[in-house]
Amino acid sequence: MLTSGIDHVGLAVRNLDATRDFFVQCLGWKIAGERPEYPAVFVSDEKLLVTLWQVKDDPAPIAFDRRKNIGLHHLALRAADEAALATILDRVSAWPGVTVEFAPEPLGAGPKRHMMIYEPGGIRIEFAFDPRV
Repeated sequence: MLTSGIDHVGLAVRNLDATRDFFVQCLGWKIAGERPEYPAVFVSDEKLLVTLWQVKDDPAPIAFDRRKNIGLHHLALRAADEAALATILDRVSAWPGVTVEFAPEPLGAGPKRHMMIYEPGGIRIEFAFDPRV
C-alpha cells in the first residue's frame, strides 16, 4: 500500500464559529490549532484531525447537495460504544441548529447501528457503532 489511513479531513463551512463550537462544545473535541488569517480551525478527537475552513463571506452561499455534487457525501465518525451513540444523540438533538436526519438504527441487517445529522453549518455527519470492530 502506498497510503496508510487518513491524515485529516478538510471541510468548508458556512459559519466557522458555529461549526467549531459544535465539534468542541457538543462533541467534546479539542482545538488543535487555528489560522485566523485564513480563517481556519483544526479540531481533533485525538484520533482524527478535521480542518474547518470558513467559506468566503457571501450572502448566498451554495449548499452542497449530496445527490447532485461531486465531493463529500457525509463525514462518518465512529462512536466508542452503544452508550456513546445514545449520548451523541442526546447532545446533538439539544444543540442549536442541528437537524437529526434519523436516530440510531440498524445499518442493513446489523449489528452495526448508525445515525445521521446535519451540524449547524449544514455538513452531513454520520455516527456509527459496530460491535464487531
